[in-house]
Amino acid sequence: MSRWILHVDLDQFIAAVEILRRPELAGRPVVVGGTGSPDERAVVATASYEAREHGVGSGTPMRLARRKLPDAVFLPSDTDAYQLASDEVMDVLRATGEPVEVIGWDEAFVGTDADPRALADRIRRDVAKHTRLSCAVGIGDNTLRAKTATGFGKPGGVFELTARNWFATMGDRDPEALPGIGRRTARKLAELGLTTVTALAQARPGDVAARLGPRMGPYCVSLGRGMGRTELETGRYIPRSRSRETTFGQNIDDPERLRAEVTTLAHQVAADVAEEDRDVARVGLKVRLAPFRTHTRSAAITAPGRDGDAIAGVAIELLEAMAPDRPVRLLGVRAEFAAPADHPHGGRA
Repeated sequence: MSRWILHVDLDQFIAAVEILRRPELAGRPVVVGGTGSPDERAVVATASYEAREHGVGSGTPMRLARRKLPDAVFLPSDTDAYQLASDEVMDVLRATGEPVEVIGWDEAFVGTDADPRALADRIRRDVAKHTRLSCAVGIGDNTLRAKTATGFGKPGGVFELTARNWFATMGDRDPEALPGIGRRTARKLAELGLTTVTALAQARPGDVAARLGPRMGPYCVSLGRGMGRTELETGRYIPRSRSRETTFGQNIDDPERLRAEVTTLAHQVAADVAEEDRDVARVGLKVRLAPFRTHTRSAAITAPGRDGDAIAGVAIELLEAMAPDRPVRLLGVRAEFAAPADHPHGGRA
């Protein structure tokens, strides 16, 4: 347990890595995602701040991004390059000698009992020196407040958010400003009259549970109160799943073609799983219908393993259970790993 938790979040990470490789792109709107093809229908993985100023960000349909920013630089994703850059940053964080919990390519928690502001400044300085990347640092008394604080520090700054200034800073904001509460959940909370963080914090967990469910309701109330972990998981970062997806150039409504595409994706995932040397316990399917409605389902594999046919079989059953009533524009297959014996909690997402 650490007295202070720091959340380190790299600024426009994927775009920043691409700009490092192509310095001439600095200052220009850069959009990364998919294959880079002008006619593809994927979504944006990330965009530079210059692109975000025009309403193009993560999750924006690529075709919409091209309409909004026809003069932007569009680049395909290069996951190997991003993983290498991420590893370099995490090595810098571990070099502080403080506990580090990696929670993604571009973010991590760091715990400390020392001066958190001095450590934050050191981290920003060392990351820039050793990797030429910029990061913001949120300082908090738990993980939730630290992560929330980072949003106020971006880009490249430091912000502190603790129990002392939680409601002064967050109280009048929409619950959607809290990590873990999305647009749909915020709408459901609004139906209960909970339109601010303060209102959510003052709500009775049972009342919110009646609308959001026995787990999600109390969880949302805890977020409103600024509650989070004070202990970090410092073990090796272990992905919980591997996934593949594809966006079709033309919508597909032929059931046989959809099954064939699901089978192909399942075997691609199986190849990824083989490299992990871990068994799959559950399979997920993502289906995006025209124009942009997305459905996801998952189911367990009877006998955990790595066989592509077994993964495909579960995915096809999920597809048939969904029975898409509109043409399909995107399919995705996800393989969720069984918890390894030496890491009983199965890693972090």
